[in-house]
Amino acid sequence: MIRAIVTDIEGTASSIDFVKEILFPYARRHLPAFVVTHADKPEVQHWLHDAAKEAGLVSATQQEMIDLLQRWIDEDRKATSLKALQGMIWEEGYRNGEFRAHVYPEVARKLQEWKAQGTDLYVYSSGSVAAQKLFFGYSEAGDLSRLFSGHFDTEIGAKREPASYRRIANAIGRRPGEILFLSDTVSELDAAQSAGMHTVQLARAPATCPADAAHRCVADFDRIDIA
Repeated sequence: MIRAIVTDIEGTASSIDFVKEILFPYARRHLPAFVVTHADKPEVQHWLHDAAKEAGLVSATQQEMIDLLQRWIDEDRKATSLKALQGMIWEEGYRNGEFRAHVYPEVARKLQEWKAQGTDLYVYSSGSVAAQKLFFGYSEAGDLSRLFSGHFDTEIGAKREPASYRRIANAIGRRPGEILFLSDTVSELDAAQSAGMHTVQLARAPATCPADAAHRCVADFDRIDIA
């Protein structure tokens, strides 16, 4: 029996377009001023140092770090340091009402239904935990953050590595066979399945489920039967 659901965000609960056309450009546009005005904050210093280390930079100017991070945004690099800094920048946008997070129409209702049935809900996304909480806290469907029992980002491990999913299972105190993982990305589903989790692939329109799908595939959350 499914006791917990772990969901991806981009392409699964939310449109890829929202992330690519709203969030990424917003972070890229505001990053220079953010780095200049927040560089003295310990948390920002930590992630700037982490980014420099990952890039192999012994020392770097503020402008070099800005250029590096903007290039990573353009490349959609899954760097934990970049995701953390992006989350801090997005927080200002959410709180100022400059945008609300897109969720597909049925998502809020199904999450509430699963929660009411006693199923624990979690998020696993390459976006930072802070960004995940902001996303669901400032969604178009209202504050959905209360529905989730926990959040995981790439600090627990890469999304394409089975060990990451075993760590998640340990963290939430469930056997992998009691957990359902939702994603639009086959390589992530393969990793979760290798760790022993149940999987469902989301193929949001205009995408369609492949004829030879290796995972149970549906078009939306309404077609997911956790029984």
